[in-house]
Amino acid sequence: MWEAAKELLPLLMQGAQVTLQVAILSALVAIFASITAGLCRLSKFSIVRNTTMVYVEVFRGTSLLVQLFWLYFCLPFMGIELPKLFAAVLAIGLNYGAYGSEIVRSSILAIPKGQREAAVALNMTPVQTMIRIIIPQAFVRMLPPFGNLLIELVKGTSLIYFITLTDLTYQAMILRNNNYELTPYIFLFLLCIYFVINYAISLGIRILERRITVGRT
Repeated sequence: MWEAAKELLPLLMQGAQVTLQVAILSALVAIFASITAGLCRLSKFSIVRNTTMVYVEVFRGTSLLVQLFWLYFCLPFMGIELPKLFAAVLAIGLNYGAYGSEIVRSSILAIPKGQREAAVALNMTPVQTMIRIIIPQAFVRMLPPFGNLLIELVKGTSLIYFITLTDLTYQAMILRNNNYELTPYIFLFLLCIYFVINYAISLGIRILERRITVGRT
């Protein structure tokens, strides 16, 4: 097994770097999309709410793989050609951002109405109320589901193999084609690397949640 590790891990770790790069960039897009869409879903303007709802329903109701194929393979027929990395980050970020928007929206709605009423009594504007009162409380509620969403996002990056980005899964398949007899070790190491990445995310979210909770008590 150690000999297999020496042979396989260097190439798999190269793939892990690509996976992490895509995951981090996609997470940034997803967080931005989540916050923006989540707040827009609460807008008093129906056109903003309805437009955002279309985005959320389309990206939640269709396959991430198909969305990835559309961005990378179909847009060139319309004169728009996206680099592989950009297409991957955009598809993954917008897809998980659609799910994240519901986390943002529901977390804000879960804040008791008395908080808003107290802010009005203090002559705070709606923007001040949202930034200083609602968002800090909603953020604590968002952390656990956002942690789960980030873990799912990392696992979702394995789909970029289909547009030949050299991520973990792509490197594993290359190794399997060249070293068929090592297939069990290849996929064992693949499982372990994904587990380590996702466990680190889970641990980080728990530590952050604990520190915020302690700071509020």
